[in-house]
Amino acid sequence: MKKEIIITDRAPGAIGPYSQAIKANGFIFVSGQIPIDPDTNDLVKGDIAEQTSRVLKNIKNILEAAGSSLESVIKTTVYLKDLQKFGDMNQVYSEFFTASFPARATVEVSNLPKGADIEIDAIAVTKG
Repeated sequence: MKKEIIITDRAPGAIGPYSQAIKANGFIFVSGQIPIDPDTNDLVKGDIAEQTSRVLKNIKNILEAAGSSLESVIKTTVYLKDLQKFGDMNQVYSEFFTASFPARATVEVSNLPKGADIEIDAIAVTKG
């Protein structure tokens, strides 16, 4: 098995012993992303819509660094601190995934790194 570590400065660097993403056997596994602005390394403190947008931009940038795109995502998991914010998150999510929607699970969690309100991870297929 060939395993390639994906690193880009267009998304926040790992804040622990993990990679932004791993490409292996035709798949790209994107680590959970929280709403950190890669230009400032600060957590986006806006509402859930603004935070969701930042997370999905980070995922998009990581996938592009891996030679893929959001259109190639086959599965996501969304972690929300407050499931009552699902509707607002889902509205932004649907702006990034507009066709051929990936499979998805959404769960409420008690806490997330750096006090974020949302985290999303993704699995994509490689292009070609």
